[in-house]
Amino acid sequence: MPSEPLPAWVLTRRRAIGDAVRAARTARKMSQEKLGEVTGLDRKTINRVEQGTHATSVDHLLLIADGLDVSLADLVR
Repeated sequence: MPSEPLPAWVLTRRRAIGDAVRAARTARKMSQEKLGEVTGLDRKTINRVEQGTHATSVDHLLLIADGLDVSLADLVR
C-alpha cells in the first residue's frame, strides 16, 4: 500500500468503474445480492466496488464482468 495519498484521478477512475458496474447490473435488472450469488462475492463487496470506496482486485472485476456477461474492458473503459 502506498504511503502517499492516491492521486485524485485514481479515485475518480475507481468511481467511474463502479458506475459502469452499477449501470451494467441495473441494465440486467439484477440486485447486488443476485450479482453476489452469481460471482461468489458478498453484497458488501459489490457495493464497495460500485461506490468506489475501496480498491478492488482484478480478480473481483473479472468475476463481476463474467457475472454480468460483459467484458472487463466494458467496465474499465
